[in-house]
Amino acid sequence: MKICETYSHLNGLEFLLVHKPKLWAEIQAVIQTVDAQKCKTKVSKEKNMKGKLLYSPIDMNKMFKKLLNRKKWKESRVSYWVTKSEKLIRKTLTMPAEEQKREIKEAGEMPIYSYNQTDFVKGRVAIEVQFGKYSFVAYDLFVKHLAFYIGDQIDVGIEILPMKNLQAQMSSGVPYYEGEFYNVVRQGRGVPAVPLVLIGITP
Repeated sequence: MKICETYSHLNGLEFLLVHKPKLWAEIQAVIQTVDAQKCKTKVSKEKNMKGKLLYSPIDMNKMFKKLLNRKKWKESRVSYWVTKSEKLIRKTLTMPAEEQKREIKEAGEMPIYSYNQTDFVKGRVAIEVQFGKYSFVAYDLFVKHLAFYIGDQIDVGIEILPMKNLQAQMSSGVPYYEGEFYNVVRQGRGVPAVPLVLIGITP
């Protein structure tokens, strides 16, 4: 596969080029190694594409996972505690998880355990490969990457998405680069408050 477009939010790409050039080169190499044709395995059951051979999101995810795991990109979790009090949430947001729990308990509220999980993290960079439903991208950008950044686990988040011309050859409901790029730009320059790189790929 090849990178067709990139968008740097809050200087995410510039950060990689200056501080993590080897990781950026590694990500590019992994994308180029993915053989899209081997992932064209799904026979469509949808009315307007019935019987047509499509790119399989499952197979593409498997291939990315295998290649990234070989390069030692591993799953990571950020744990935290939540409660119903806005004041407490604001107070504990940047604390380590155990401190959050203690503060909430001492305030007489009930701490509720939660976590965010990212499939690929290495060298304080997180990658999400998103061929799922379009709603997952907003969660990645505005919750996952942001949580890891606020938790001081990463310096930049990367979102890999199909371009529209690839998405059109996949199941319905899969997100595409141009649409998610629009959504990020529409939020304004500082939202979400985490350096990001959006990557649009094609076969």
